[in-house]
Amino acid sequence: MTAGKETMGEQPIFTCKAHVFHIDPKTKRSWMSASSAAVSVSFFYDSSRNLYRIISVEGTKAVINSTITANMTFTKTSQKFGQWSDVRANTVYGLGFASEAELGKFIEKFQEVKEAIQAQQCGATAKTTNGSGAATPVASATASPLLAARATTGEEPPALSPAQPKVENDEMMVHQRAHSVSSTLQTVSQGGYATVGRAPRAAPAAAPADAADSGEQLMRYENDRLKLALAQSSANAKKWEVELATLKSNNLRLTAALQESTANVDEWKRQLHQYREEVARARHYATGKGGEANEVDQLRQRVAQLEAELAQKNEELLQITKSKKSEQDEEAKLAQSQLELALAAQDGQRQVMHAINEQLARQITELTTIHREISTALQT
Repeated sequence: MTAGKETMGEQPIFTCKAHVFHIDPKTKRSWMSASSAAVSVSFFYDSSRNLYRIISVEGTKAVINSTITANMTFTKTSQKFGQWSDVRANTVYGLGFASEAELGKFIEKFQEVKEAIQAQQCGATAKTTNGSGAATPVASATASPLLAARATTGEEPPALSPAQPKVENDEMMVHQRAHSVSSTLQTVSQGGYATVGRAPRAAPAAAPADAADSGEQLMRYENDRLKLALAQSSANAKKWEVELATLKSNNLRLTAALQESTANVDEWKRQLHQYREEVARARHYATGKGGEANEVDQLRQRVAQLEAELAQKNEELLQITKSKKSEQDEEAKLAQSQLELALAAQDGQRQVMHAINEQLARQITELTTIHREISTALQT
């Protein structure tokens, strides 16, 4: 029982790793990163609703939730990058792959899913045609994937997006539809009965009124298809005009940058030529001044010789200074010894004078004593 529920639910059929980008909703020309790193991008098939979806989740945020329709186109814009437009989500998704091979696998799976959807719509159209026994607008929708989605879902066709087919394809569709309208008108004018998307066949003779009504309905339906294709072509033409203006502006900027680079290269070449001329002149000057170079060498040798003589003179002066200093030291020592001798002699003279003074003091003392004795004797 559980297996049956899983089979009837939404199941992944293909998974790959890629960086997810969303188109900038303001400018519609630059990309905004929707994932911080490469995330898992998976194709899912819901068997209960018969739908295919591309889903990618980073953490708790769904960065891609796109239901695939038959009119979607995946465009490879570089070796590792591709994009497709989802009108229902009102955005353009971009995927950056690690290698061109992974991008190729994704493109193959996208095309395979798209063909499966177209096959389902063709099968539903065939069943409707066989069951009714008459041509209906659903049968005509088989020739156009855009109107097939409208016929099967009952919704209005989505607005044109940047990832739609090129203008050339739309013009081809316009020519085909115009041819279909003309063939239908011719068949109806001849009293015939035609079904859209098939070769005209003769109408039953018993029902001319029904054939006329069917022819009128078919003309109205083909007229609506033609108007829609023309509107799409006009929208694509405006889009390509805008892109052409952008390319012209980019071309002008690139031309200006190229001219500036060329001017810079010319300036560098001119400077290099000047440097080469200066080097040549310097070499010529050095070659022509060979005699002066010899004189310079002689002067250098003379300077070296004078420096050597100066060093020798300095050494001699140092030796003379040392000898003079030694002589002065000897003279100082001699003077010091003579001074010491003089001082010693002065000390000896001091001692003699001291002895003489002492002797004189004793003699004075004796004379004083004799004077006193004589005075005493005279008094008595």
